[in-house]
Amino acid sequence: MTDANALNRSAAIASIAVALLLVGLKAWAALSTGSTAMLGSLADTVLDLVASIATLAGVWVAAQPDDQNHRFGHGKAEALAAMFQVVLISISALSLALRAVQQWFAGARPEGAEGGIIVSGIAMAATILLLLWQRYVIRRTGSLAISTDNVHYKSDLFLNLAVIAALALDQYAGIRGADSVFGLAIALWLGWGAWGASQEAIEQLMDHEWPAEKRDRFLEVVARHPELRGLHDLRTRTSGNRDFVQFHVAVDPQMTVRAAHDVMDDIEMKLMAEFPGIEILIHPDPEGHVDPTDLSSKDLLAGIDPDKAGETANS
Repeated sequence: MTDANALNRSAAIASIAVALLLVGLKAWAALSTGSTAMLGSLADTVLDLVASIATLAGVWVAAQPDDQNHRFGHGKAEALAAMFQVVLISISALSLALRAVQQWFAGARPEGAEGGIIVSGIAMAATILLLLWQRYVIRRTGSLAISTDNVHYKSDLFLNLAVIAALALDQYAGIRGADSVFGLAIALWLGWGAWGASQEAIEQLMDHEWPAEKRDRFLEVVARHPELRGLHDLRTRTSGNRDFVQFHVAVDPQMTVRAAHDVMDDIEMKLMAEFPGIEILIHPDPEGHVDPTDLSSKDLLAGIDPDKAGETANS
């Protein structure tokens, strides 16, 4: 976990460094060209900087160990940081769309396209290097906050291409209004990116269940244990880069408490081997026991062949 936290922090710090560089370059380019598209690119980068700082705070808080007031850890800090970023992107998209419409009707045109194109090229090169590092970190840690930050910088590549196209079409091809049209397109792109980035964060904050494939793989591992007579009331969720699961299992009613405890320990070891870092809570029930208040009493192991489950795992 320590390595994952260090990687997340390094990605967040790299994001802040790139954003600081690009804010300075794009501020100069926006002032010298008067381009709406470049101004939109600057606004997006300023928000990237604020969002990257929020990401750094989010991954730092999420990395804190469990404490007396947060017994399930601080993983949801990443989802909160992601939602903060989504709000910023949405505000930026709306503001940019309004400016693009105003520029269109005013007939304003950018100047000094060369400087803007050079700045956009430098921005693309720096962004590509950052994206490569973020992808490596995401593969290693699965961080939601870094993944959301990665969405911003992916959009930056297209955004900078749009700025280059807008300046070139308006200045060199003489197509009036190209800058405003591209500015509006960038605003719509940012809005769409904000919508997509919000979905996973909302799922984590709402304790959404695991995907069906992951749940099925989980049940296959449990089904291999010969002492289990059934499983029900399975509940799963993800917080940051940690998975949580709890469920009831049916065992032989004549089994001693110590024997049942040993079975639970064995199940936990097998599950943790397949799902590293998972937090597990198991409640044993005597076979045949029915809780009238249990709304999830269906046996989830009933349709699983333990032998086939083992074959699947070994293949």
